[in-house]
Amino acid sequence: MQKQNNKIINACKKGNQRAQIKLYDLYCNAMYTVACRYLNHEDAKDAMQEGFLKAFSNIKRFETKSNFGAWLKRIIINTCIDVLRQQKTDFKELDTDYLELVDDSNWLVEDRINKSDILFAITQLKEKQKVVVKLYLIEGYDHTEISEILNIPVKTSRTNLRRGRLALQTLLKTSYNEARS
Repeated sequence: MQKQNNKIINACKKGNQRAQIKLYDLYCNAMYTVACRYLNHEDAKDAMQEGFLKAFSNIKRFETKSNFGAWLKRIIINTCIDVLRQQKTDFKELDTDYLELVDDSNWLVEDRINKSDILFAITQLKEKQKVVVKLYLIEGYDHTEISEILNIPVKTSRTNLRRGRLALQTLLKTSYNEARS
């Protein structure tokens, strides 16, 4: 698979439009899913298309020894973040001097709560918290990477993640208790 992808990528680097279409077809569904984590379906389609255009215009910089899917995913996520910024989702610095650092790994929830419950609860978070939680939990970025992507201090990333985690736990506890009633 990697050899086939490298062959397609090398053809893309030479401007081969058929290769670009083939590469798009290989990755479009996965990248649309990624974009939908951050944006509504219409905005996600637009961001995905824009992300692919950015990728194709910069594909000569891509090193074939790297993972193309990961490289493309980063472009798509950054494009989604740009859309959120244009929609005025303000990731301004928070006054966090008085806050203490907490363990980011404390994501305990009831055993009966499943992945779809968690993903639905994430959609109900405040926009800033939602983006940071998705970047951290779903995409696997650390706070340094999140701060670079969102252009915010690491403390602000940690604070939004902590607030998002607490809100998620409350939402999940509430939905679990309602389901039991």
